Amino acid sequence: MATPMTASQFLQTLRAEGVTVVEVGNWRHHNRNTKGPWGPMNGVMIHHTVTSGTENSVNICYDGYSFLPGPLCHGVIDKQGRVHLVGYGRANHAGLGDHDVLRAVVNETKLPHDNEADTDGNRHFYGFECINLGDGKDPWPEAQKEAIEKVSAAICRHHGWSAASVIGHKEWQPGKVDPRGFTMDGMRKRIAERLAGKGGGGGTQDPGPEPPSKPQYAPFPGSGFFHVGQKSPLVTAMGRRLVAEGCGHYEDGPSPEWTDADRRSYQAWQQKLGFKGKDADGIPGRTSWDKLKVPAS
Repeated sequence: MATPMTASQFLQTLRAEGVTVVEVGNWRHHNRNTKGPWGPMNGVMIHHTVTSGTENSVNICYDGYSFLPGPLCHGVIDKQGRVHLVGYGRANHAGLGDHDVLRAVVNETKLPHDNEADTDGNRHFYGFECINLGDGKDPWPEAQKEAIEKVSAAICRHHGWSAASVIGHKEWQPGKVDPRGFTMDGMRKRIAERLAGKGGGGGTQDPGPEPPSKPQYAPFPGSGFFHVGQKSPLVTAMGRRLVAEGCGHYEDGPSPEWTDADRRSYQAWQQKLGFKGKDADGIPGRTSWDKLKVPAS
């Protein structure tokens, strides 16, 4: 169990994981808190929208319907991997679910079959709606699945949870089928790898072929390696190279701990290479890393 993050902490946590965030309307104060408690938090729940089109889907999740007011989640993940924040606080996304499932999420144990709907899920879960028709045919682009991986890992990392704290709506409420198109076990494996510093092979960020191995330089450790709380001599070596390239944004010089100064410095390096937009978010990708030529320890 955990106290909900503040809206500012939530935003910072997602960005620190390399998530491309779009802030929608008055999302920080858009919630259903007057209808019941929010918290303690126990996990992350993934849904699909059964809609198409980014603008249409985001508007629906922000406003809701006459019979189900918005917000219908906290973030909408589009097919390009962008996360549109539409609410923060209690949201109409989880509904009633199985208390045995909640107990398993809290204990991070194997999920039982959901056969009851007696527990308020809106109180206990962060919710993300993913734009997909849910017909088993609508594709799930890798950028979208990587964004699911990132937002889940970011929240789990903040609260000290494992990937077992991430579930699908279909695992919570009887009769639900979302998300449809990938397995939650497979997604939890991806999230676990990212939490272990092995996830994120670069995805759509800094796209480009992997150059031949050069033993004198440190190999790319994966974008999941770079997160708040990471401490490694590799971070110091990277920072020194960024300073050497004229991209350093440090007050006291590079240190072993990954900080916002490292992210801003790396963003300057990506921009120097010509990357723009989400390809210059300050989280290392394989192509920019290899061009930086960080010395191997």
